[in-house]
Amino acid sequence: MDSQSSRSFLRDDRSDARRKAANLRITGTDVSGEASGASCVITTDSEGRRLARQSSHVQSIELRTYVFLDSLQPQLASYMGTVSHGFLPIPGDACLWLEVSPGMAVHRVTDIALKASTVRLGQMVVERAFGSLALYHRDQSNVLHSGDVVLEAIASRVELRSRCEVTWTEIIRAITPDHAVLINRQNRRGSMIQAGMSMFILETEPAGYVLIAANEAEKSSNITVVDVKAVGAFGRLTLAGKEGDVEEAAAAAMRAVAQINAGARG
Repeated sequence: MDSQSSRSFLRDDRSDARRKAANLRITGTDVSGEASGASCVITTDSEGRRLARQSSHVQSIELRTYVFLDSLQPQLASYMGTVSHGFLPIPGDACLWLEVSPGMAVHRVTDIALKASTVRLGQMVVERAFGSLALYHRDQSNVLHSGDVVLEAIASRVELRSRCEVTWTEIIRAITPDHAVLINRQNRRGSMIQAGMSMFILETEPAGYVLIAANEAEKSSNITVVDVKAVGAFGRLTLAGKEGDVEEAAAAAMRAVAQINAGARG
């Protein structure tokens, strides 16, 4: 046999071997020779590892804030609409605010929540350390269902959310005109505060807990929502009104915080 025939024979052998191997292996996964036809579903080794990694990543998400608002109050709903980049809330909507760590994990959580029910996404914020999102719907059960699906997916429970640490709280009575002007000129999305009003300020960690404090405060008394910052390392709430109304609102806000901590991890 001449050299040209030998090379041709070797190439044919290699081709046959490759064809046989192709029938038995797909991207590193052995496929049973008995499995055939359209009903044969093949998951490759690489796909299996990807799914395992994905599951591991989802279950490594830390739940920092889980805040369910049964009925958004008019001022808070309007305020949240001014900072929303998604669907706008309206008064009376149920709202779920979630904050997770790490920040990029909020994309996975958002995907899970939106596919679980017909909730609308009002806001999603990705920060360096934390990520937050707001879900709205007129029907409370839809919002709660999306929340339950998220908790199950990340292997968490409401009780495992972080405690609400109050880093500052104070009532300032009869603020001066200069003070009122400076507050109004800051990056404020709510109503203006007037000289002579009393002011309640609250700072929390994590940030999202100021939302339930604001909502419960507005339910309890006739106050003005000046500012509600629910993203970042700390949440900040500023309310204003008559002295008696502000004191009543402050008490309602602190009761909401105490209720959060009663069922949160230590």
